[in-house]
Amino acid sequence: MTLPPGRTREVVRYGPCGGHTGSPARRVPPDPAPADARSTVTVPSATVPIPVILDCDPGHDDAFAIMLAAGDPAVDLLAITTVAGNQTLAKTTLNARRICSVAGITGVPVAAGCAQPLVQPLRIADDVHGESGLDGPRFAEPTVDAVPGHAVDLMYRLVMSHPEPVTLVPTGPLTNIALLLTRYPDCAGRIREIVLMGGSTGRGNRTPAAEFNIHVDPEAADIVFHGAAPVTMCGLDVTHQALATPEVLARLTALDSELGRLCVELLTSLAGAYRQLWGFPAPPVHDPVAVARVIDPAAVRCVDAHVAVELHGRYTRGATVVDLQRHPDRTVNAKVGMELDSASFWDRVIAAVGALGERRSPEV
Repeated sequence: MTLPPGRTREVVRYGPCGGHTGSPARRVPPDPAPADARSTVTVPSATVPIPVILDCDPGHDDAFAIMLAAGDPAVDLLAITTVAGNQTLAKTTLNARRICSVAGITGVPVAAGCAQPLVQPLRIADDVHGESGLDGPRFAEPTVDAVPGHAVDLMYRLVMSHPEPVTLVPTGPLTNIALLLTRYPDCAGRIREIVLMGGSTGRGNRTPAAEFNIHVDPEAADIVFHGAAPVTMCGLDVTHQALATPEVLARLTALDSELGRLCVELLTSLAGAYRQLWGFPAPPVHDPVAVARVIDPAAVRCVDAHVAVELHGRYTRGATVVDLQRHPDRTVNAKVGMELDSASFWDRVIAAVGALGERRSPEV
């Protein structure tokens, strides 16, 4: 809602992974600053890798986000952090370790974050991703371990110590990112931008109104969209254009590598779930779209908009209400993805899988 002039909006402080702390609430302006008044987003030269922290909840599509971020030379992947979402935190962390192990991704710390949303109980997506969160392939015991400590503390240290502003790419619920911004508000000025997978300008996929990642933790999403760091939202409007068609599977098969075959198994499992649940002829691979936007902003056409998160509606809780009409009483607080260059997107994903597969022939 729009507050009267002079009023401020109260933001509740939450504990590390849910629960009100009881500490005094901080107050922020009723609407976030316009995008051009926030930290300036500059795209680094193509020859300088972009420092990125990938915050994910693997998840079949998160696996492809990890491989794109690790396999594309335009990205300097600083860390992979995990959050509960598609499955429990224990399983999403194990799955991140599995993908790093089979893809030969070493030297990138994997850290576990929040096990619960800020307020409500966790709702997982086992109907899509299965009991393991990565149903389909059989994985050997991972050789990559998680580092000790909480993911949010690792994020903060990396953001504050890196010589360049860092891009955060959350592809799961926004619990970790919200906690980072509230626990360490001084880090916002060191964040180049937050490029998230989540939300929609219209229909949802977990409820008629809400996309899954926002639905799992609406309060966290509300904090992120009202924060000081620039936000780009890659929601269902654009990720439903990232379809893993038979042609995509054929190209992955043609890589003739263990990793390419693993990717085909992952997508085949995901395709079965999407066909059974929603009748999709080919599954959308949501999460790497956010990584692709970081690598090549032209790959995802965006528009400026005001995005609000519905927190109270009986039928609409977790919906992202996107003002595409630019009403004068609403300031822009996000860029919203609308159109994907799917050809260049899949070229990048397949090239990254190919590059990782050439480095190592993983055992799965």
